[in-house]
Amino acid sequence: ALKLDVPVDEKLSASDVKSKLLTHVPESAKQPLTDFITTLYQVYQDLHFTYLEINPLVVKGTQIYILDLAAKIDQCAEFLCKAKWGNVEFPPPFGRDALPEEAYIAELDAKSGASLKLTVLNRRGRIWTMVAGGGASVIYADTICDLGGASELANYGEYSGAPSEQQTYEYAKTILSLMTEEHNPDGKILIIGGGIANFTNVAATFKGIVRALEEFQQKLVEGKVTIYVRRAGPNYQEGLRIMRELGNRLGLPIHVFGPETHMTAIVSMALGKRDIPTTPKAVPTTANFLLPASANQPSPSSSRRGSQDKVTPSKTSPTSASSAQQNGVTPSSRDINLFTRDTECIVWGMQQRAVQGMLDFDYVCSRTKPSVVAMIYPFTGDHKQKFYWGHKEILIPVYKNMDDCMKKHPTADTLVNFASLRSAYDSTIETLNYPQIRSISIIAEGIPENLTRHLIKVANAKGVTIIGPATVGGVKPGCFKIGNTGGMLDNILASKLYRPGSVAYVSRSGGMSNELNNIIALNADGVYEGIAIGGDRYPGSTFMDHILRYQANPEVKMIVLLGEVGGVEEYQLVDAMKNGTVNKPVIAWCIGTCAKMFTSEVQFGHAGSCANADTETANAKNEALRAAGATVPKSFDELGTTIHDVYSQLVANGTIVPRPEVAPPTVPMDFNWARELGLIRKPASFMTSICDERGQELLYAGIPITDIFKEDMGIGGVLSLLWFQRRLPRYATKFIEMCLMVTADHGPAVSGAHNTIVCARAGKDLISSLTSGLLTIGDRFGGALDAAARQFSTAFDSGQIPMEFVNEMRKKGTLIMGIGHRVKSLNNPDMRVVILKEYAQKHFPATPLLSYALEVEQITTSKKPNLILNVDGVIGVAFVDLLRNTGCFTREEAQEFIEIGALNALFVLGRSMGFIGHFLDQKRLKQGLYRHPWDDISYIMPETSTMANIDSI
Repeated sequence: ALKLDVPVDEKLSASDVKSKLLTHVPESAKQPLTDFITTLYQVYQDLHFTYLEINPLVVKGTQIYILDLAAKIDQCAEFLCKAKWGNVEFPPPFGRDALPEEAYIAELDAKSGASLKLTVLNRRGRIWTMVAGGGASVIYADTICDLGGASELANYGEYSGAPSEQQTYEYAKTILSLMTEEHNPDGKILIIGGGIANFTNVAATFKGIVRALEEFQQKLVEGKVTIYVRRAGPNYQEGLRIMRELGNRLGLPIHVFGPETHMTAIVSMALGKRDIPTTPKAVPTTANFLLPASANQPSPSSSRRGSQDKVTPSKTSPTSASSAQQNGVTPSSRDINLFTRDTECIVWGMQQRAVQGMLDFDYVCSRTKPSVVAMIYPFTGDHKQKFYWGHKEILIPVYKNMDDCMKKHPTADTLVNFASLRSAYDSTIETLNYPQIRSISIIAEGIPENLTRHLIKVANAKGVTIIGPATVGGVKPGCFKIGNTGGMLDNILASKLYRPGSVAYVSRSGGMSNELNNIIALNADGVYEGIAIGGDRYPGSTFMDHILRYQANPEVKMIVLLGEVGGVEEYQLVDAMKNGTVNKPVIAWCIGTCAKMFTSEVQFGHAGSCANADTETANAKNEALRAAGATVPKSFDELGTTIHDVYSQLVANGTIVPRPEVAPPTVPMDFNWARELGLIRKPASFMTSICDERGQELLYAGIPITDIFKEDMGIGGVLSLLWFQRRLPRYATKFIEMCLMVTADHGPAVSGAHNTIVCARAGKDLISSLTSGLLTIGDRFGGALDAAARQFSTAFDSGQIPMEFVNEMRKKGTLIMGIGHRVKSLNNPDMRVVILKEYAQKHFPATPLLSYALEVEQITTSKKPNLILNVDGVIGVAFVDLLRNTGCFTREEAQEFIEIGALNALFVLGRSMGFIGHFLDQKRLKQGLYRHPWDDISYIMPETSTMANIDSI
């Protein structure tokens, strides 16, 4: 078959099509086919196709017929091509229609910034997984299959990207519902696994899983489910403690392990291939920022050996450097070391937490100055952000414009790009215009493949190394770390990333790079450098780009490669090892070996982890690497042992000379993180007991906002929660709503409405006009509810009969609040009062104070017909009856609410609606400035003769 390769960013020429593809085509069909192919290729590029096959294609005369077609489009380009594509429904990754549970998780994933994936493989399977991390999920599936559990593997999936507690709860609940549908006589296994998280709060995500386990306790016990947990990362100790306590509390067998245990060891334990340790190794206390051996030692001076210093002489093979030169690979010192102890970096994006982590890493590595010199954030003006350098506060400038940043920091040669998938391409292209930049790390996942390929081409032309996209970055112990790589400082110390070791690694998975840090620290003398090239199909730099640097660097004694299914980059290493370009010890493992167990094409956690040919399978790669001379373990479960064996050989033959450990300086823990971990107590400046917005959803007095709407509690129910901190009966909340309705307005003539109208007509805003009306509320206007309630309840509680109460108030010369109206009377009753009075008498359990007030009204109206119980009075006394007789309050609580002004609040809230209505009405009517007419003002001036007499004094 004829083939024509079109380089990236180049157009397909008609002449090339004719001369290289259509040589065997009849002359009459050449022009139509040329036009068709060139146009098709243009559409292929424009619509971001990643694969297109037409077979067969029939040409009859000038007509072209497509008889069969298969195509793939880049889902990541949806934000660019949505209008051109229309509504496209992408097929599920395992080649079949999604089950309801799978569709539900996919819907959660679409609505979340985190990643949530679930595919059911065998609904009746015994082994279920709940794995954190895309790379880790593949490795767990591999290990289960490698150890003989393929036929019992029930699901594949992962959760990552710091999902919230509610999201992990929904994810876990979905898996548990599937798992407990039917029982297995041998019981079932649930593996809650994951690598060492870089930035996810392990305890927070575990809380969601714990909620789901508690909900399914009975079914899990009945199904004889055994749970195995292995996790590490920020706050992992608290998460593991929660899991251990859960097992004791629920009566479930839960085996819990941390980073001291190999990541996949729990699979061997679950399948009976390895004994379960009775006493797990002790782990350090939560967020221990001190090494065990250095806890009582003073901080050392900043003189520890850095990776650019002279190394201890060793017996490295003399062919290491020469073979690279013989094969034309002679990287300079600048090319060998992407990062040094003097590397200066610019961070694109407002990522304060990541920047502080980088600064803490710099400090613990005894760097003399911070690695981050500036930040770029185009959505704010130029300013400075405060960070910590050890105990000291420092300021790092933030620039709106990249050009300003580059000019002011000409020695910065590295950029860490935290831009989103929509802006990462543009910001990277802009960065490539500055020759001072040597390397760019792109964190974002989901950049369209066509754009990534263009980035790579431009970067290669300019000699810039790109790490990513879709990566956590990388780390060079003792020198520099990219963003969140390495996780919290306690993990950096535990993995000895504060000083260089002898092992360099390169991986696709960012999450697994942290696991490699731990494995290498446990089984060798630590990491010299580690890079995660990213999970996309087209990484900015390849495995070999970094392996050649490691080969040329005399400080690197052994190389670890963690590849995966999909792509052919690993074969470049195979060729390099065969021709001698790479002759240092290589330990290699390609994840995704479980793909052979599936009958359809499998798309794993990373965009590039999909085999399109037999040579792209993990098994084929592992065999090729083994044949080329790399040390390849039988499974990932044995990777740590393999590294230890090779390292021990190198120590034994003198290639590696172990160095004495030097304690790093101590770094204070960040206050916010320490508070989140519960390690410190700080007196709060404010206290609240009515509302909590911090969780997954808003809570009113402990009631989720969704429940409030589900139960149709209404504004009365909400008010009962926020004002009285409890749910009141429906008749009570209905009365509250009636009070708000009857007090909403009483016309424009009342003083509050009048003030609001005058203010609105003066051109003031809503808030000013509303407050001008509210400030008139008092004992004479609208504010008599509290006073009426106090007067009537005091008299009633003291045993005074209504006549005695009236007589006493007359003797004191005190007005009875809640009695009297300027307009309404016995002959012209206030219907608002009638409505409230009749409702209370009909629905309240008892109305003793209302009855008392009505008896007082009979006495006062016998003297004057307008001395009726007004709306303030009826609300005041009826509400006291409500508080005292619903059974929801004690007598003391009811009295307290009266004293602190809860009743007046009803009038204030209700009348605010009317005041706002008057404001809007005046604005709508476009009323001008109000000036009171002279004829409505009585001008009473002093007598002229009186003024004259005063002047003569």
